[in-house]
This record gives sequence, structure tokens and C-alpha cells, in this order.
Amino acid sequence: MDNTEAEEQFASEMLRPKLKELEEAVQPKISPVQDYASFTLQKDFFKCGYECFDRSKRQEEVNNCVNNCIDLLTKAKKTLDNEMEMFEEKMKMSTSLMVCLQKHGEAKLQQKAGAALDLVSCLDQSIQENIKFLPHINKLKAAFGISDDSSS
Repeated sequence: MDNTEAEEQFASEMLRPKLKELEEAVQPKISPVQDYASFTLQKDFFKCGYECFDRSKRQEEVNNCVNNCIDLLTKAKKTLDNEMEMFEEKMKMSTSLMVCLQKHGEAKLQQKAGAALDLVSCLDQSIQENIKFLPHINKLKAAFGISDDSSS
């Protein structure tokens, strides 16, 4: 194995635990939001639809009621999806990590001493910067009334 391959392997080995660190920080925050979108919104939609069916209502009234339920679900899901997209854009982890790897590659080409330590430092800084965006998820959860232990 030549020096370049050894450094690439080192960079890869440094990257794996950093990505794991970020995943461990993000997943507990995002999980309740994903559960809300997958279960609570769907449950509310079906409950709403069920309540539309009443023998005293005309078919047109039932259809309008069900369509209203669909509209409510669609709006809530769209809002949630938009918020998650904004969060994910801010968490462009792969981009910031690639910048670190690019800087590391340039340092290797210039044969700078301490390139590996600079890579570790850059990766750490990148992780910490991305973790700063996690409070955005807390605001999103509060806006939708989602608690971390919500299993309704």
C-alpha cells in the first residue's frame, strides 16, 4: 500500500466515526418527527374520514367532508415535508465533509506536515457546525405539538 492509499484509508477511517457521531445526534431528534408524519397524521386523516360517514348526510356532504380531511392531511404533510427539507439542506453534511477531504487532498499534494491532524480537526468542526442546526428540529416539533415520547 503506497502513501496515498494509506492516507485515503486513514481519511475513510476518520470519516466513519464522525458520520456515526452526527447520526447519533440527529436520529433521536428526527425520529419523533418521522413518527408523527408516518403515524399521527395518517391516523388523524382516517379518524377524520371515518367521522364523515354519517347516514344522515347526503353523499355530496360526505364527499366534501372526506375531501376536507384529505386537504388537511395534505397541507400538514406538505408543511412538515418543507420544514424537513429546509433542515436537511442546512445539514448538508456530505458537502462539508467533502470540503474537509478536498482540503486534505490539497494538503497531501503540497506534502504539508500535519495534514491528517488538520483533517481530523476539520471533520470535528464540521460535525459541531451541523449539530448546531438541531434546535431547528425542536422548533418544528413544538410547532406540530410533537413530543419525544409521543406515541398517540
